[in-house]
Amino acid sequence: MNDWPDAWSDENRGNRYGRGSASAQPEGARSMRQVRRPASGAYGGGPGQSAPPYGGGVPQQPAYGNGGGYGDDTSVDGYDSGYNTGQVYGTPGGGGPGGGPGGPGRTREPRPAPNWRRRIKWTAITVVTVLVVTTIGTYFWADSKLNREVDLSKVIDRPDAGEGTNYLIVGSDSRAGMSAEEKKKLHTGSAEGKRTDSMMILHTGSNGDTLVSLPRDSDVEIPTFVGSESGKTYKGTGRHTKLNAAYAEDGPELLVRTVEYNTGLHIDHYVEIGFAGFANIVDAVGGVEITIPKGGMKDTKSGADFEAGKQTLNGEQALAFVRTRYALAGSDLDRTKNQQKFLAALANQVATPSTVLNPFKLYPTMGAGLDSLIVDKDMGLFDLADMFWAMKSVNSGDGKSMNMPISGSTGGNLVWDKAKVKTLVEELKNDEKVTVSGG
Repeated sequence: MNDWPDAWSDENRGNRYGRGSASAQPEGARSMRQVRRPASGAYGGGPGQSAPPYGGGVPQQPAYGNGGGYGDDTSVDGYDSGYNTGQVYGTPGGGGPGGGPGGPGRTREPRPAPNWRRRIKWTAITVVTVLVVTTIGTYFWADSKLNREVDLSKVIDRPDAGEGTNYLIVGSDSRAGMSAEEKKKLHTGSAEGKRTDSMMILHTGSNGDTLVSLPRDSDVEIPTFVGSESGKTYKGTGRHTKLNAAYAEDGPELLVRTVEYNTGLHIDHYVEIGFAGFANIVDAVGGVEITIPKGGMKDTKSGADFEAGKQTLNGEQALAFVRTRYALAGSDLDRTKNQQKFLAALANQVATPSTVLNPFKLYPTMGAGLDSLIVDKDMGLFDLADMFWAMKSVNSGDGKSMNMPISGSTGGNLVWDKAKVKTLVEELKNDEKVTVSGG
């Protein structure tokens, strides 16, 4: 039996499965037309036709919105299911064209302006933190590389300390760690052990810095001392010898003891550098500019071969320059002047912004220098920095450089001018401006 009204033919129904269908077949994936319901509640299938009542096996279909069923484009109350446009989920707040963030029904809130004060603050904090950590790390790295081998507590009968700080700077002819090829290249020879090639007292204070060279051939008396290795006491006999012999006899401790005994000046710190270390520092800093005096310099023993004029010396050339004495009219006295001039120029080069602010040059320079220095047990990095800045001030003309005053010679040894030496020592101990001229 056909439950549909007579006016509803199969053609009217077609293959639709919508309102009034008793079939269990599901609807296909299609857009369903919505049906307008007249006010009377009858179905309008055409002119003069009315919808059948519910029942007779025709299930009641669910209502959509405010009672609207499937119809043309909108329900009776204006509800749009969205099937026609594909915007089923385009409800307000759903993010589609009908509303929600980014939809035409809603404007996007403007992004807040960047907080530059906050950004600058945290950038500054980050930079400062990195600098502090790097500085602290560099300090401990450098401090660990210092070779603190000299024990000045073994030096006996020391004079009272005065104002300012006194460094005894020693250049030794140590060939430790050098290969046969390096010894040949640097013209150092192959002598065993080590001797002092140069000795200087650097005084730093509030009235200018003073660099005083002690000629290696200075005539000095070896006093009573305690052996640095044996611990035995060796009584002084009034024996006179060259100053560099004190170092050869019992090392740095006896050298400090001899300098203090013969001058009356307290030595606060000891710094020593060997041949290879000196050349490595010069190469690490990129060479040192120096002016060779008129006539040039040539010495087969040291390997020096320089024309007159301003030029930049590498490590090998620098070592030859500071060791040359046979080509100089004043021999050892002229050599000490050249040593002062070069060391001051080297310190000035190390302290330049191009070295200090360039990590690719600073760290190799520090590594080469610290590895090759031998210092006393109480020497710190700040003491070492103070020494370099004082050398720099001497080079720039703010300080004074001189030789120990000489009055003559005896048996090949240079004799100090006792009166001038006494005045010089008093001025240094009291940290006064030095008025004495050297030899």
